[in-house]
Amino acid sequence: MHSPAEAEAEADACVEELRAALAAHGITLPSLGIDLPAFASRCPTRPLIALGNCNLLTARALTAALRKGAA
Repeated sequence: MHSPAEAEAEADACVEELRAALAAHGITLPSLGIDLPAFASRCPTRPLIALGNCNLLTARALTAALRKGAA
């Protein structure tokens, strides 16, 4: 099990990797980040990544990138 500091560092790294991967496809999710309430829990859990909201154009671009990657 990771310490809270290790879990936060791992979550930060994951967010940055995801941000870079999305950027490679021209996609920006403005609300992308760590779900802070996950760290406030008394029960140790794996950190959650908040993808946030996006507009229709961004959702379509994300869908297209995922479909292309799956092909």
